[in-house]
Amino acid sequence: MIENNYILELNPLFVFPMVVSASTTNITWELLPEDFVLDNEPVDNVNQPSLAAALTESLELAGKLPETALATTNYGICATVNGKFVIKAPDWAYVPQITVPREQIQRSYTPHKQGQIPAVVMEFLSDTDGSEYSNKHTYPPGKWFYYEQVLQVPNYIIFQPDIGELEIYNLHENGHYKLRFSDENNRYWLTEMELFIGVWQGKRENRQGYWLRWWDQDGNLLLWGSELVQQERLAKETALKRLEELEKRLRDAGISD
Repeated sequence: MIENNYILELNPLFVFPMVVSASTTNITWELLPEDFVLDNEPVDNVNQPSLAAALTESLELAGKLPETALATTNYGICATVNGKFVIKAPDWAYVPQITVPREQIQRSYTPHKQGQIPAVVMEFLSDTDGSEYSNKHTYPPGKWFYYEQVLQVPNYIIFQPDIGELEIYNLHENGHYKLRFSDENNRYWLTEMELFIGVWQGKRENRQGYWLRWWDQDGNLLLWGSELVQQERLAKETALKRLEELEKRLRDAGISD
C-alpha cells in the first residue's frame, strides 16, 4: 500500500486549478489475462506512427537498442490499481530491459513482472483535450497520474509536432514530475538512455516538419537509414572524385599507370 499526497503542478500549455488529493492506492503487478479485450483505437493522426518509428529506427541503427530492451508504439503497459486492470498505451515508450521471452509480451507488458519500468514514455499532442496532463486518480486514472504515481516513469515527454514544442518532465525525488529546461543546444540529456533528445526540423517519408531526434554525448546526431545511405553515397562520390583528381595530376606530371 502506498500513500499518495500530491499537488498537481502547472504546465505551460494547460492551466489547471490547484488540486489537492489524499488517497490510498493499492498497486500490484499482474499479468493481463489472455481473454482480456484490449482497446483497438486508431492513432490520433497519421504522423504519430512516423514519429515513433523514426525514434526507434535511429536507436537500432546506432546500436542503442539492446536485444533485451523494448521500444513500443501504442502498446499497452499494464498495472493493477485497487484491484482493477489499468492499461495505457503511450505513443512511444522505452523499457531498458525485459526479463521474459518476447513471445510473452506480444499483447501487453507488465512492469516488475516482466521486466523493468519504462525509462521514457512519450505522448504526441494532436488536439487540446488535455488528456496527457490528466491527474485523475479515480478509475480509470489519467495518463499523468498513471505515469507519475503508478508506473513512476522517470521521464515523461510531451511533444506537439505541429509547432515543434517539447516538454520533458523528470520524476523528482518528491515523487512528482518537474518540468525540465533544455541546454544551450535546446536538447535534454536523458540519463537512462545515455543520449540527448531534442527537436529537429526537416523531411522524412514525405513529411516536412518537426521531429524528435537523438544525439550522443559528443553531440553526434543518430542517423536514420535514409541518411546513412546518403552519407555512404556521398563518401563514395568524394573518394571517386579524389581518385580522379589524383590520376589527372599524375597524367599532367607525365606519370603513366
